[in-house]
Amino acid sequence: MTNLKLLEQFRSFYFRNYPDDMELQISYFAVFGGLGWDIDTSKPIKELVESLILENFELLNAKLQEFTLNEPTNRRLLQALAVGDRRIFSAFKRAGLNNGNGGSALQFLQEVGLIQMEYSREQHPREKNPNAKLKRKDARHRISHKVLFTHPFVRFWFYFIAPEIKNIKNKEYTQLFSNLETKLSSYTSLVFEELSEVLLNYNLREAQIISSGSYWDANIEIDILTITAKEKIYVGECKWKNHKINKKELHKLKEKCEKLEIIPNQIIFFSKRGFSKELIQMQGANLALYSVEDFHALLKNSSKNELIENLIN
Repeated sequence: MTNLKLLEQFRSFYFRNYPDDMELQISYFAVFGGLGWDIDTSKPIKELVESLILENFELLNAKLQEFTLNEPTNRRLLQALAVGDRRIFSAFKRAGLNNGNGGSALQFLQEVGLIQMEYSREQHPREKNPNAKLKRKDARHRISHKVLFTHPFVRFWFYFIAPEIKNIKNKEYTQLFSNLETKLSSYTSLVFEELSEVLLNYNLREAQIISSGSYWDANIEIDILTITAKEKIYVGECKWKNHKINKKELHKLKEKCEKLEIIPNQIIFFSKRGFSKELIQMQGANLALYSVEDFHALLKNSSKNELIENLIN
């Protein structure tokens, strides 16, 4: 369903900082969203990371330690969730946790509001064929839910800053800045995907949405799968990359739908860099194309007087 908390933070970030265009809004929101500080979006992100995060490292680190009770298990799990595929079981493994201590940490982080669950909609092979003799791989398959961070800045911290804490304390930033240069675009993709779902659901607000979010199973991953009460199916893919989406991506998504045995009423693409001429000519009732400027719609019915939520007071 629509992530209202993320939408509120997105609006608050815009009316606090007024970036020049929506690409800047999304890029800088992915890093500083939810922090509640003034951000000069005319400056490069690297420069802002140095002046706002590294120069205030002790304050921010103390606050994040407070949120996590300075418990290593909580911090390890947050870092594993930030850099991994967001699946709970793989995050436990990456963090060196088991179902017991990992589950306790997961519950705590939910209770303090740093993360929220995204539940899988996959059916276990046994549910599909209750009486069938399953292959060992299918019988042992575990359905894993995923996790979303409630504040983009918290995920940024545990993605980029937490792994470099020792170097940062020694004023050594070379690896951090290298990671920013090579990984920031990939990091931003998830926030773009989350905002894309918010935008789609905003445009479907007159419909009764009964299920929405990403879809994943053992073989298929789809960025957005939204179903309404009238059984209309909307399937979306999001690309935060420096090239246009073309017809090839449409074929890939249709193949995923065939494997999933669904017939979407509409396929939707969300793109940082727009679309090929061929794909633009194909858009209509069954194919919708959204560029970054279309995200201005999320600012409607809101104002600069809207409550601004501060993560760090």
